[in-house]
Order: sequence, then C-alpha cells, then structure tokens
Amino acid sequence: MVNRVQDKVALVTGAARGQGRSHAVKLAEEGADLILFDVCHDIEHNGYSMATPRDLEEAQREVEKTGQRAVSFQVDVRDRVALTNALHEAIKEFGHLDIVVANAGICPLGTHLPLEAFATAFDVDFIGVVNTVHAALPHLRDGASVITIGSIAAILAEKAGPTANVGPQGTGGTGYNLAKQFIDRYTFTLASQLAPRSIRANVVHPTNCNTDMLHHEAMYKIFRPDLDHPSRDDAMLSLPLLQSMPVPFIEPDDVSNAVCFLASDESRFVTGMRFTVDAGACLKV
Repeated sequence: MVNRVQDKVALVTGAARGQGRSHAVKLAEEGADLILFDVCHDIEHNGYSMATPRDLEEAQREVEKTGQRAVSFQVDVRDRVALTNALHEAIKEFGHLDIVVANAGICPLGTHLPLEAFATAFDVDFIGVVNTVHAALPHLRDGASVITIGSIAAILAEKAGPTANVGPQGTGGTGYNLAKQFIDRYTFTLASQLAPRSIRANVVHPTNCNTDMLHHEAMYKIFRPDLDHPSRDDAMLSLPLLQSMPVPFIEPDDVSNAVCFLASDESRFVTGMRFTVDAGACLKV
C-alpha cells in the first residue's frame, strides 16, 4: 500500500535517530510532510549519548529524499514554551497538523544514579509526552491521530506492582517504568476527550527495540545481572527470553508499521487502544 497518509502533516518527537527517525521516514514514504523535533544534546543522568544536530539534519534529508517536505527544530520536550513556539513556527510552513507521534524518551539505568534520575526520566518520558500533545491540540484538525509511544515496561511493571521496581535499573529505570504506565492511562483518557471531534488517540508499547537505547552496558546489565560489565554478546544470550517469539529484539520498522496504520485513515475508528509490538512478550505475564 502507498500514500496511506497522503497530504497529511505529522509531528514526530525524538526524530533524529532510532524509532523516531524510522517513524518519520515511514510516514514520509506514505505521503506525509514532517515536523521533526529532537533535543540534540546529552541529558544528565542518561548513560548513553543522545542524538546530535547532525543526526537531526540527516533525518530531515531522509524525509526529503522521499519527495516530502520537512522542517526540523532542536527542542527539549520538557520545555512546553519552547515546544509550543517551535510548533507554531512549523505550522506557518504547513498550515495544519494531522498526526502527532509523541516518541521522545530516555532510559537512564543503574543503581549508581542519584534520586534526580527518577525525576529526569519521568519528566522526559511522561511530561514530555503531555507537553507535545497539549502543544499540538490547538492545531489538530478533525479526524487527526495522536500516537503515544510507551513500552512493554509499562505492562510488565503494572502486573508486577510497585515493589518490583528495584534492582539494577535503579531510580532512573523506575521513573521510566512509571512514566510509561502513566502514558498508557493518559492516552486512554485523552481518547475519550478527543472522540467528539473524531480525533483518535492510541498508545504503542514496543518490546526491546534495536536502537541506541537498548545497546549500552547499563541496559545489558538488566539482562545479565550476573556480570559486572556485560557485552552485547553476553546480553544476546538473555534478550530472547523476554519474548515468546525467538527474537532478541524488534526493529524500529516494526513499530513504524503500527504507527503508520494508526496515523492513516485505515484506523479512523480505532481509538483508546493499547497496541503491543512485542513478539509475544506480554503473553508471558
């Protein structure tokens, strides 16, 4: 299928690399023009490097190679004022907004991190989603689509209970898990508020995805707590155990396919739903 989001305009946060870039390029391939937001600098307490301004430039070029238009801004989703101003400038270029993909997120892990890591993770991963959606609301046309990106961590943490949020993930990981749980609840309530205008809201919960967020030592430690400094090869022995299907992780494209469906008119009556792209991980709980 082609042109599934033809003539639509989409906002994607965390768009410089990883899942965000994949979502942006997929939507462009299907006919949308893109507004790309990314912080483009490292964030305190986060143990892996964030995207750079060059990454954001490359993401914009990838979108434009499809023949679609794109604008990009370096924006911290924690900053509602800056986000709102940037979106206002982007709307001047395109005139309207049809799709919001609130994707930006971090996952600071490790027992060595201070308590502030909890706040940092929660602020980026939940408050950032709220800021993105609320800045977009005045610009959304009837029939628009809001897509939030959660994590199966939300579902697993919900089932395990708050006392399970301990161990090598530390305070930052706990903030991440809580934020993803709140995204789930927030999206469901948001859907009921938007429904009278036929604007839908859905959340996508991926399992481990093949991006920079997954591939660093602190994340590997979650899967190999028996090792002081686990490598990727060490983690690959345990990563497949999370899913029911025999894969260590999914690819960004797998999530982008779900995002594109939810952005398109194929899902015009789908709202308030939880989509798991998890290779059966949630079947185990």
